[in-house]
Amino acid sequence: MATTRSKSPAVKEFTFRWEGKDRTNKIVKGEMRASGESVVKSTLRRQGINVTSVKRVRLGAGRKITDLDITMFTRQLATMLKSGVPLLTAFDIVAKGHGNPSVTKLLMEIKTDIETGSSLTQAFRKHPMHFDNLYCNLVQAGEQAGILDALLARLATYKEKILAVKKKIKSAMFYPTAVIVAAFVITAVIMIFVIPAFKELFSSFGADLPGPTLLVMAISDFFVQYWWLIFGVIGGGIYSFLQIWRRSEKVQFFMDRLLLKLPVFGEIVKNATIARWTRTLATMFAAGVPLVESLDSVGGAAGNIIYKLATSRIQSEVSTGTSLTTAMQNANVFPNMVLQMTSIGEESGSLDSMLGKVADYYEEEVDNAVEALSSLMEPIIMVVLGTLIGGLVVAMYLPIFKMGAAVG
Repeated sequence: MATTRSKSPAVKEFTFRWEGKDRTNKIVKGEMRASGESVVKSTLRRQGINVTSVKRVRLGAGRKITDLDITMFTRQLATMLKSGVPLLTAFDIVAKGHGNPSVTKLLMEIKTDIETGSSLTQAFRKHPMHFDNLYCNLVQAGEQAGILDALLARLATYKEKILAVKKKIKSAMFYPTAVIVAAFVITAVIMIFVIPAFKELFSSFGADLPGPTLLVMAISDFFVQYWWLIFGVIGGGIYSFLQIWRRSEKVQFFMDRLLLKLPVFGEIVKNATIARWTRTLATMFAAGVPLVESLDSVGGAAGNIIYKLATSRIQSEVSTGTSLTTAMQNANVFPNMVLQMTSIGEESGSLDSMLGKVADYYEEEVDNAVEALSSLMEPIIMVVLGTLIGGLVVAMYLPIFKMGAAVG
């Protein structure tokens, strides 16, 4: 009778800090990952070390691992490998020197996988939340070609440039958003606390109030009575919308298309998307990844579902023998300059170089547009805020001016 062997569960390992004396009675210390203190002691004993103390290192929860953390790790790892530092030693140095315990834990897990026989690519693929297909494909290309340090340096440069573009977009969006939120909060405070005080003052006048004053007081009464509903609806609406946007492809398609068509902002978003698209394809192609396989990662890296769907169509056409330039032209989402540079790159055999120049151009366009937008937004926002707050103040002082004129 055949019996099925159950797969034994993976042994959970922890980091231990140990101290002891070697054969020459010299004090030595270090760290080791193991399933328990007894394993650490027996391992060190076999190495001729008389262990005096073993303590488990407890890592804090740490903050969330960001793209910046992964980018810094990639740059550090590339620099150390280029300097001749062994891979496992490099992981040790980066992990122990990082200020985020979450990153330390992640890197130690990857190091353990490598020590047990996994390749670096296989170890990275176990953490898709932090290392996407693009990242893993480039690392795999570096391992296979024996140029891991060069590929990691190229990958770090790519991620640094992508982060710089994202930062520019966020800075362009942050300022007006922050001002709108501040204006709403200030208006709510005036409506809920300031205007009711004026209302009590005006009730003793016994005279008809001007229309603007009555309108502002009516709005204030609504705020005072239903402030919890107003804030609840706005907060709940924003949260629900973001959740639907994240989960519904139809909503993503509608919003991404809308973003591209917005005046001023739309052009910035479009340029940033094209910069990311061309930068990603240039990096993948320069690393020796086949074009069709490269397009798998390019669509998701663009950050816009319109370009993601267009990339799928481009990939399908390229896989059947169509040139990249023709497939991009059929997608109808790229400007003529991009198509011309791509065509020159294909004809001259320098596609990665041409796409890199296109990315440089559009990144510079994003920089210039954000600077121009920032200088333009400041006076516009000041005028809007002045009109809003000034209108409320004037509306509440109109009865006082009227009473002063009557007395005069």
